[in-house]
Amino acid sequence: MLLDEFAEAGHGSDKMDFFYLPIDFKNKCNRGYAFVNFVDYRDIASFHHQYNGKHWKVFNSDKICDISYARIQGKAAMLKRFQNSSLMNQDDDYKPVAFFTTGPRKGEREDFPTSHNHGHSHSHQGSSLAAAASVARSNGTQGTHLKY
Repeated sequence: MLLDEFAEAGHGSDKMDFFYLPIDFKNKCNRGYAFVNFVDYRDIASFHHQYNGKHWKVFNSDKICDISYARIQGKAAMLKRFQNSSLMNQDDDYKPVAFFTTGPRKGEREDFPTSHNHGHSHSHQGSSLAAAASVARSNGTQGTHLKY
């Protein structure tokens, strides 16, 4: 739902390589924040302009989006953060999503590494936007945290 809204606005999976919308398992609702890792840091400005300080179209809520840089930066770091999490034992709807960064499959969903699959194919370093964090521009990508 949220990824569809991003794609419709030109910020789809071809622009990001990691997305996670934490869900409360008890009430099946999102927790009010998300993590997005952009392939190219230059895509952040248009994303920020599109969403920061605005209401979400897809959620029936009065909450306003607030975008900031994430504490954990880059696709590899985000994958490492979640690969051994008990979250990975949940239904796919609750798990973080990784996307291919380059090549003919760029923007397609990529298998998420688990503790049994150490993710050696995930060598791309990126950066993530999230609520409260510092900027790390390794390989020109940025991560973001969305809070609403």
